[in-house]
Amino acid sequence: MRVKLNISMFLFVLLLITNLQSQEMDTNNKSNYQVVTFGSGCFWCTEAIFNLVDGVIKAVPGYSGGTEPNPTYELVCSGETGYAEVVQVTYDPAIITFKDLLEIFWQTHDPTTLNRQGADVGPQYRSVIFYHSQQQKEEADYFKKTLINEGIWPKPIVTEISAFTKFYQAEDYHMNYYKNNPANGYCNYVITPKVEKFKKVFSDKLIK
Repeated sequence: MRVKLNISMFLFVLLLITNLQSQEMDTNNKSNYQVVTFGSGCFWCTEAIFNLVDGVIKAVPGYSGGTEPNPTYELVCSGETGYAEVVQVTYDPAIITFKDLLEIFWQTHDPTTLNRQGADVGPQYRSVIFYHSQQQKEEADYFKKTLINEGIWPKPIVTEISAFTKFYQAEDYHMNYYKNNPANGYCNYVITPKVEKFKKVFSDKLIK
């Protein structure tokens, strides 16, 4: 009976240690996560694309770049708040690099149209990178200069590169909008073609 009790206790302690180690590894992984905030037009499109990327932990639509607290979608759509529709991307740099994210960002929207993406017009739809570290700033600046020097686009790149200050998460109904509203006209005619093109061009970066 005592031997059985000792074995049961040993197994319990072993299970406890394994769980603690697993929790510690998970905590360590999370501490290595990094964040960047991208604006590339309608945040429904941007969120839909980055949600497909392997190494992206979460992509949350919201508002950045303005000054008034607690902006609403209606206010931001007025184009008078200074806010841009953005997606805050949390990613694991061990899986996806910041350079890879920059490549995806610049290839999935038109960075040459000032305050506009297709039919979406206004400063809230501007092309912008809100960097969260000096390293991100330097990499974004270098990438932008490289694109300009190589003449990738016939028109000047107008992407804004600014320091991140504040992010306000968008209203609940914007979360996973494309996934939850596949029959929506905007989703069908605007987002789906972008997503399909993205899947072909960046097939090696998709979640398996």
